[in-house]
Amino acid sequence: MPETGDDEGNYAERIAANADAEKDAWGMTLEDMNKMADDLESEGWDVVKVPASHTAPEGPEAGDTDRFGLVYVIPDNYAGDFREAVEEGTFPQYQVFRKEVGSRVFQLTQFLDPDTETAILITGTYEMMHAPPLVKTAMEEDEMFSHVQTLDGTVHGSFRHDDYTKFFPEPEKYEDYVVEANVGTDDE
Repeated sequence: MPETGDDEGNYAERIAANADAEKDAWGMTLEDMNKMADDLESEGWDVVKVPASHTAPEGPEAGDTDRFGLVYVIPDNYAGDFREAVEEGTFPQYQVFRKEVGSRVFQLTQFLDPDTETAILITGTYEMMHAPPLVKTAMEEDEMFSHVQTLDGTVHGSFRHDDYTKFFPEPEKYEDYVVEANVGTDDE
């Protein structure tokens, strides 16, 4: 790429380089979900797999309510099975499996209800730069939530988590999170 004398070229190169890494990370996240589902099913669990089409860290100042947490937007064709599982279970156990690639988090969240032997597996990815308001609130409230909704805003289930560090293992790094490049600003 020709030198342009500014950071714009470097930013574009970083985006292009990260695109393949992010595509691979998302593919591995989906593979992990499928392997985990197979393992649970072989142990007799009913499993609902949900790849979120969009995931966003939401602080209480976002939107019309004061809810906070990770918001997973799921495709309509997954909503029925998800809602049915949530209505039949309590899901007191959860685990979070995450990987950071560049400025993105790729995540698989496992919700377990041992009483009904039902597991919900949700995958998602989000930009870390959007997480600081949520991390700050989770630290202040000492809890975290996951909200699952469809594109039209219908919430199909919410989960409370008593350990936000499963989602943000190093919460202090989000306090002053800054995106590495300022591209396209007029004050360059």
